[in-house]
Parts: sequence; C-alpha cells; structure tokens
Amino acid sequence: MAPKVLISDKLSDAAIQIFKDRGIEVDFRPELGKDKEALAAVIGDYDGLAIRSATKVTAALLEKATNLKVVGRAGIGTDNVDKDAASKKGVIVMNTPFGNMITTAEHAIALMFAVARQIPEASASTHAGKWEKSKFMGVELTGKALGVIGAGNIGGIVCDRARGLHMKVLAYDPFLSEDKADAMGVHKVELEELLAKADFITLHVPLTDQTRNILSAENLAKTKKGVRIINCARGGLVDEAALAELLKSGHVAGAAFDVFAEEPATENVLFNLPNVVCTPHLGASTSEAQENVALQVAEQMSNYLLDGAVENALNMPSMTAEEAKVMGPWVKLASHLGAFIGQMTDEPIKAINILYDGVVSTMNLPALNCSVVAGIMKRANPDVNLVSAPVIAKERGVKISTTSQDKAGAFDGYIKVTVVTDIRERSIAGTVFSDGKPRFIQIKGINIDAEIGAHMLYTTNKDVPGIIGTLGQTLGTNGVNIANFTLGRSSVGKDAIALLYVDDRVPDTVLKKLADTELFQSIKPLQFDVA
Repeated sequence: MAPKVLISDKLSDAAIQIFKDRGIEVDFRPELGKDKEALAAVIGDYDGLAIRSATKVTAALLEKATNLKVVGRAGIGTDNVDKDAASKKGVIVMNTPFGNMITTAEHAIALMFAVARQIPEASASTHAGKWEKSKFMGVELTGKALGVIGAGNIGGIVCDRARGLHMKVLAYDPFLSEDKADAMGVHKVELEELLAKADFITLHVPLTDQTRNILSAENLAKTKKGVRIINCARGGLVDEAALAELLKSGHVAGAAFDVFAEEPATENVLFNLPNVVCTPHLGASTSEAQENVALQVAEQMSNYLLDGAVENALNMPSMTAEEAKVMGPWVKLASHLGAFIGQMTDEPIKAINILYDGVVSTMNLPALNCSVVAGIMKRANPDVNLVSAPVIAKERGVKISTTSQDKAGAFDGYIKVTVVTDIRERSIAGTVFSDGKPRFIQIKGINIDAEIGAHMLYTTNKDVPGIIGTLGQTLGTNGVNIANFTLGRSSVGKDAIALLYVDDRVPDTVLKKLADTELFQSIKPLQFDVA
C-alpha cells in the first residue's frame, strides 16, 4: 500500500507533484493547519505530515497520529513541533535548513545596509515631503569590522558576502576550526574579542540553552561604542530591554531585527526607537526560498517513506539515500543483533557496548547505534523504532558506548554487541556477506556461521554426543522443518551452542519435549523481522 501524506499548510503545486510522481498518495488540505480539532480527527490516516509554521504538532495531536512516521517542516524553525513527544512516539521530525540559507543571509546584509544608512527613516521622511538630507548621516561598511556570531550555513554566507564588501570579518563559533576559518578568510575570535572590536554584530545561531541571551545586558555593555546589531536568526538571543536602553543612551548606534522574543511582535521595547529597523520575520520570505524549502521537504519525506533515507532529521541521525543503499544490510544486521540480545535478556540492562570493525567502522555509526538499540528494546515495547529507542534507553538509564577499529579479524567488517546487566554480560557478533545477507558469526565467544531467518531456535548445552540427533529427531517427528542448522563449541567437552533456522515457530509442546531430555541448559525460540 502506498504511503499517505497530508499537507496541512500552504505548499507549492510543484511540491505536491513530487509526492505524486514518487507514487505517494497526498492530500492537500491547508485549512487544517489552523483547525486543530479537524486535524486531530484525520491525522490517524496518514504516514507523513508536511507543514510550515501554522500547523502545531502537539503531544495531543501525536497521540491521535497512530500511523504517523514523519513530520516534514518546510523551513528551518520547528518551534511548532513538540520534538520530545514526537521522539517518544517514534516520529521523525525533519526540517529544510538549506532551502532558505541564501535568502536569510541576504536579508541580514540588507538590514545591515539599512541600519548603516538609516534608509527606512530617510524613506519615511522623504515620503512625508521633507528634505532632511543633513539628518540622516550614515556610515560606510567598507573597512568596518563585522562580528559574526555563528559561522555555520547562513553565517558562512554572510561572512562571504561581507568579505565582498571589503569588511573585516570576526567570527565567533565554538565549532569553527582554525583551518576552516582560514579557508573562509575570516578571523576566528572568542566572544569577548568580538564584542570589543566589532562595528557591526550579526547573529546566526539557533536558540538553545547555550545561546539564549548570548547578547545579555552584561555582554551588550562590553560592545564597542557606536556598534550596530543585526538579528535575523532567532528571538531570545538578545536581551531586548537592555538593548533598548543602550540605544537610548547612544552606546549602540542602531539595530535591525527580523526576529523577536515574542512573536507575532505587535508590541516591543525596540519599536519606535531611532535608527531601529524592524521586519516581521521575513528572513526566508522570498519566492525562491519558499519554493526551495517546499520542494526539499517533499523530496526528503518521499525518500524516507519509500527508501528509508533520513535527511535533515532533528531527532535521529541522518542517513542519505546513498548511505541507505550501502548501509541497508548493515542496518538490518544491527537490528538482528539487538533483537537476539533483547530476546535473550530478561533482567534490566545497564549498558550496551557496540564494537564496529573494518568496513562498517567508517559508516554512519549513530544510525547503526539506533538500529541496535531499537532491536534490543523491541521485546519490551514492540512499537519502538529507530527514533524512540534511544529516548527509551535514556529514560531507563541505559548507557550506550561505541568503539570503532580497523580490520582486526577474518571478515572485512563486523559488528559486536555486548549488553551488561547486574548478573551477566551477553554478546553476539555478526557480519554481512558479499551476497548482502546478514549472518551471525559469534555468540558467547563461540564462533559460528548462521543464516538468519524469521523463526529460529537457540540452545546451549555441554559438548556431548547426541545433541544433533535429539534436535533433529524431536523437531522432525513433531512436524518442524529445519532450514539451516549451525553448531559451535568453545572446546571439546565444554560449552556448546546450536542455532536452528526453522520454517515456523517451534510450538511450546515441542520445546517441553526438548527440555525433558535434560540435555540442554537453555532452549529459546527466537523471532526476527527479515522482511
């Protein structure tokens, strides 16, 4: 059955057509974005929800979204989506951070020009029939120091455009390396130096606990006298009341804001102050940007629903369509390894340790980690998936650690998963053969070579004669067909294991007959999702 997507905000016809061309059933109902009751009444029918800013994806709505797998936001900001609730429900939340980068960067540059030359006030004065040429004395941008707080995607474009204007660019970004700064032609500085030296300051960071009020009253007081401040990023980055006081005192010569701590901003302490330019969150408001993000979200959601590719997700590791093709068998193996341990472990798990060796060690390990953890958690919660599994593990206090290493064994690559409980450690390893099929290669330190099927039977015993015969005869006489039979032992006469791939689940009556032989230490039927 084809996936179904609901578009509850305005999206372009071209974006709608992308869904249709990819074979996805799509309903375009933009009126639902502002009608939460009507949206809640139908959301259970859909696998995907495409939105802009009007639709509010709340925890209450997600409770009704019984089939929902992905929410796609055409734009950067996802303040209208409860991402924690989405993660717990296993719903991926995507945005489109690249579709409006240029537009937002250009708006910041435009506001910088506007506040440098007092263009809005001069325009209003001229429209009013005045000719106040001497009143509007501006400053040049050439030769001035521009402090860029956040030199990522949008900030990087601002840096490039500012260099073209022959400005000296000072960049503060904890994640910016010296080599990257050199390549960008900017000076990497600490925040204190930027505040002290910048003639203009522009912000390009998300609103987080670390960046909230980054231009606090204390930091604003450290700025150079005559500084001009531009914010096209997020409201809440600047103490607006403190800035208003510094504007009134003349310490700050001007400000240009496209975003505010409270929006819609019908009132604000910055309004009507001299040389303050305000726009109503227009950073992404160009026809090109709106089209770009709409097309991008349609492609991303289609890629996920059809191919499992995760792009620009905010609550799980991204995995491109190309990665999904290469990693598919390894993702499946990771899930099988987790499922094996999850079905074998009855006591609470304290830690999950995952080792990646060889070719798999260079892949997207966060995505593989999610698959392992999801496999483990499925026994306790069958509805768990790649998104919700890490959240559930964290809530339960399970520590997850990852190790990667160069090829260290007979295989080109393998994954080994070990879980730690209060009473034991349990491990299993697997690889992917050249045919693309996952295989188990080691259990409890015992080497094996086991094909993975939907229904399996795992036994442990001492290495004594008669095990193969007992398993084969008991299963055979009770109508259980064996597709594959794998044995392994630690050494002669010591611990031994058997892993059987059977056509159907082994009935409890047959398991009891095996137990009654008293040859086995443990007998465990297992199930795997091999679809």
